[in-house]
Amino acid sequence: MTKVAILMGSDSDLSIMKEAKTQLDEFNVECEMRVLSAHRTPLETINFAANAHLDGVKVIIAGAGGAAHLAGVIAAVTSLPVIGVPISQKNLQGLDSLLSMVQMPKGIPVATVAIDGAKNAALLALRIIGTFDKEVFKKYEDFRNRQAQTVLEKDAKLQDKLQFEN
Repeated sequence: MTKVAILMGSDSDLSIMKEAKTQLDEFNVECEMRVLSAHRTPLETINFAANAHLDGVKVIIAGAGGAAHLAGVIAAVTSLPVIGVPISQKNLQGLDSLLSMVQMPKGIPVATVAIDGAKNAALLALRIIGTFDKEVFKKYEDFRNRQAQTVLEKDAKLQDKLQFEN
């Protein structure tokens, strides 16, 4: 079975990172969540990332705040796609985390979503998985169509309201 690993540098990131799990659950894509730190548990983090493919993991989502080196450390030791989620914190509202993730050296790519963008990280993981899993691809297409339909319905309501006001 296809699996996504959701890692976070601290359990304080769980309130954001659970959005990724919720999105993956909606698509019935298996995932595991772990707290692993690039700085506090570097050996465990490297071991997990280097061997994740052996456990069926196809994409790793890594969320971290502050120095936010988790996604980069993971990307350095695996050939799996890594999606970084910068987590906002008090001092710099996540800008430090964002810059840590997007300024990766050549040869060590980390796809990075918006600050606190765990849901979009999961959606990107689903798009990646959809390139080889027809069922996930179809579910994602249905998801996109539902989103479009919702917008069109809201537009129709607005147009009706505007006509009524004129």
